[in-house]
Amino acid sequence: MNTTSITTATVVAVLLADGWHRIVPGSFQVAPLSFGPGADPGVPGYRFEEADTASPYGPAALAGPLTALLAVRQAATSRRHRRPSLAAAPAPEAA
Repeated sequence: MNTTSITTATVVAVLLADGWHRIVPGSFQVAPLSFGPGADPGVPGYRFEEADTASPYGPAALAGPLTALLAVRQAATSRRHRRPSLAAAPAPEAA
């Protein structure tokens, strides 16, 4: 069976039911979810800081059950996924 490995440090956005949320780089975490001391942390959860500067409430941290995540967007980590620079293009052949 193949697995999909996600490095939390490379997550730049998450898709929740209300749409995409940009996150503060490095703030995405996956850990047991619990509310308050003594709560049962049996449910896998997520937490991240939202990078929405337009919010009237200021910076916010969001957390919830891992099952609420529909998708994650990761920053490309390999050269094959990056846009080629124009400087790297071969020079046209002389006629």
